[in-house]
Formats: sequence, C-alpha cells, structure tokens
Amino acid sequence: MPRYVHFEHYVDDAQKTIDFYQKVFDWKLEKFGDMPYWLVTSGPEGEPGIDGGISQSEPPNGQRVVNTIGVEDIDATVERARKAGAKVVAEKMPIVGMGWVAYLVDPSGIVFGLFSMDEHAGM
Repeated sequence: MPRYVHFEHYVDDAQKTIDFYQKVFDWKLEKFGDMPYWLVTSGPEGEPGIDGGISQSEPPNGQRVVNTIGVEDIDATVERARKAGAKVVAEKMPIVGMGWVAYLVDPSGIVFGLFSMDEHAGM
C-alpha cells in the first residue's frame, strides 16, 4: 500500500525557514544540487516519520506544503488518479539518479506528489 514518503515546504525565504526548523526541531538540512532546494532529515532513521525538503521556488498550483506518496509505477498511478478525478499540475519529471516525481491535485483541490524510485532516472 502506498504511503507518504516525503514532504515539501515551498517558501519565499529559504534561509529564514531553515534557521527556524533547525532552532526549533534540530532538523538537519543539506543543499541538494544546484537548485534552491534543501533536503530535510527530521529524525533518526528507523523511527516513525518522514523526511522532506524545503524549496525556494514556485509551489505547484500555489500550494505551500506538498506531501508525496511513494508508488511502484508512477505512470500507472497517474493514470488511475486521472480516472478518479485528479488533475496533473506537473507532469512526470526525473530527479537524476533517484527516481521520478509528478504533482497532481485531487478532486478536493489538495496538491500531492507521486514518487517512484529509479536510480537511472534522467540519465
């Protein structure tokens, strides 16, 4: 059964947000590539919870917090979601060396991400 595997906070001032979460929760943040994106480690591996990211870029469909669900087959899941009433707001794209991601909006207007592992994505 697919579960939430990642969260993203889309912010205007990444450093201010990074400083806040480090001071309040002691989260670890690490810059990811050349993008305005920081990976968040929100707790020890093996404990309940998910890690995520902070992005200083335009949020998908204007939503500032996006939760991403891990799926085995992103294409099939996007198609099932479309048939169930979702709309795609960002088509499938690679995260080089990690996998594929797409963003959709459900019939209630909530944006969510889909992620499928594939170490050959974008190569």
